[in-house]
Amino acid sequence: MAVILDCEITAHKEVAPDHRRMVARAPEIAAAARPGQFCMIEVREGFCPFLRRPMSIERIFRDGISFLYKIVGHGTRLLAGAPTGMVINVQGPLGNGFPIAQNAPRCILVAGGVGVAPMPGLAEAIMLQTGRVPEVILAARTERFLLCENEFSQMGCPVTLATDDGSVGYKGYAADCLRLLAPDDNTIVYACGPTVMMRTVHEVCAEADACCYASLEAEMACGDGVCMGCVVETNTNNEFGKMARVCREGPVFDTRMICWSAYDDR
Repeated sequence: MAVILDCEITAHKEVAPDHRRMVARAPEIAAAARPGQFCMIEVREGFCPFLRRPMSIERIFRDGISFLYKIVGHGTRLLAGAPTGMVINVQGPLGNGFPIAQNAPRCILVAGGVGVAPMPGLAEAIMLQTGRVPEVILAARTERFLLCENEFSQMGCPVTLATDDGSVGYKGYAADCLRLLAPDDNTIVYACGPTVMMRTVHEVCAEADACCYASLEAEMACGDGVCMGCVVETNTNNEFGKMARVCREGPVFDTRMICWSAYDDR
């Protein structure tokens, strides 16, 4: 159940150009959170920006949570200037997280850019709940934008790197690396990143008959499913026709549910 709390920032630092990690003391949110869920964070100077900003929960601790985010506009630029010790207002946890299958022999995590945000917490949960060590694919435009490699390596996860420019690791895309790892019907793939990456990862999984879950991104106003501003088209009917709310039914979806041609046009 989501709560709204004033939370103290206990750590806040740059991890790559225009990317920051923030840790907030929020024991009530941490107690209820699951990997793949998100929070709505209030970031204001007066009344601007008026709306909260959605952010994936990166990791879950006993008394708090962390966020990994990219500075892209006025709201995140304001947040980037928040010092340790400052109190921010946080609503969460929200949405549906990643399902963790107890009987899948193999798990692969695929992340593009800042889409890696929910993956460290997911890797920890998979290892804790199943005893299995997930494989990880990290992709980015260039080496300096690869995030969380050290965190996954310290967990003992095998990590495959891919960069568009070949500055480190495989020269190419995340889906190409996934195909090289040869997933099959005993594999569960978890993905988060740019839309084109998630769509091509879905296609690789469909070819291999592997199950795939993706965390989608959408602009949000409320985070509670009321405003209908974050809907995506699906292949199944529900109370909203074929539309699903990223903030309520998602952000994590079985990729077979998503009408990717419509989502690509967003």
